[in-house]
Amino acid sequence: MAISVEEALNLVYTFVSPTQTEIVPIENAVHRILSEPIIAQHSLPSFDNSAMDGYAVRTEDAGKTLKQSCVIFAGDGNEIRMIEDQCIRIMTGAKIPQGCEAIVPIEDVVVSDDQITLPATIKPSQHIRLKGEDIQAGMSLLEKGTTLHAHHISLLASQGITHVKLYRRPRVALFSSGNELKMHYEPLGSNQLYNTNTPTFAARAQELGCDVIFTGTAEDTLTSIQEHIRRALNADLIITSGGVSVGDADFTKEAFHTLGFEGAFESVDIKPGKPTTFGRIGNTAILNLPGNPLAAALCFELFGQSAILALSGRTDKYLSTLTTKMAEPFKMKKGRRSLIPGWFDGASFTPSEKFGPGMVLPLSRANAYMMVDASVEGFEKDAIVKIIPTRWSMSSEKQSSLITL
Repeated sequence: MAISVEEALNLVYTFVSPTQTEIVPIENAVHRILSEPIIAQHSLPSFDNSAMDGYAVRTEDAGKTLKQSCVIFAGDGNEIRMIEDQCIRIMTGAKIPQGCEAIVPIEDVVVSDDQITLPATIKPSQHIRLKGEDIQAGMSLLEKGTTLHAHHISLLASQGITHVKLYRRPRVALFSSGNELKMHYEPLGSNQLYNTNTPTFAARAQELGCDVIFTGTAEDTLTSIQEHIRRALNADLIITSGGVSVGDADFTKEAFHTLGFEGAFESVDIKPGKPTTFGRIGNTAILNLPGNPLAAALCFELFGQSAILALSGRTDKYLSTLTTKMAEPFKMKKGRRSLIPGWFDGASFTPSEKFGPGMVLPLSRANAYMMVDASVEGFEKDAIVKIIPTRWSMSSEKQSSLITL
């Protein structure tokens, strides 16, 4: 019996755990996932310093003409004290001298040799960057499960951190099977087709930050498929397609079961993609998708991406939606939850004109899809819908409904 999408996704999250960890230089940590929190070891700035090129002064000297006593450059290590009736030339980033109450920018003073005339009004602490005003030692900087981006690397570098502990990239193993299918680099025989599913899964897994292993093409025999499965069991996730529908002349399902496959589900109430199967052998998750290219690719977006997000260790592992409106009216048959590919232009969503389960072209011209409730027969122009992107990631720390009603 087919289970709901919600039940299927919950089983994916139950069966899949984050990968092991490794230590990586911060230069190689972009788009990787932290496996431990980062706590600030140093305040930033680590000392009071000047935010401008100008003059270090006391507020009581506003409107006076003072003698410049010396110059402080960024990086100078000397401890300098303010002297009465004198000011100090100071550069951006230089340490504030003792007794300084404000910095007056160079453009706000009148300079005559070593005589400096200050403006009539000086605000206390103006243009002074105080110790710890950006970061205070002991504060939490990054949480476990954070996806690191360029500005996170800046944060780590500001603390003198050279290496971080990350979750290992998920390893995804793929193999193809079926005598009627050939890989794109092989010649086609009579009544044969190119295998588009395996290259699609490989490319999307790489886009999602995985290391991909291709174990080759299995012959249509139980022994050959079993051997390819065994070679893939060092991966975190094996993804195959075909051999899961009733009546398929394929040994894929049998091969997995003979090797100790523990099933989570074998059928999902979704169109296309009802025969999607998920489970595990030991610690390796198994996702077997339909053979039809569009059905396989859409179900990869729903179930494959969810499994990869869970493996990655991300706190925002749950797929999320973007709310938009329909660009035009759209009619459809009700009766089963349906995946509808289309194009989101930043303002509205246009469903693909044609998108049969065996087609390849539609997703190459789509950047999102919507999952429509079984009761829906169509939408009017400007109707509010939820879409799930396919060309960028939308995920959340909290699980929410993906369904457009």
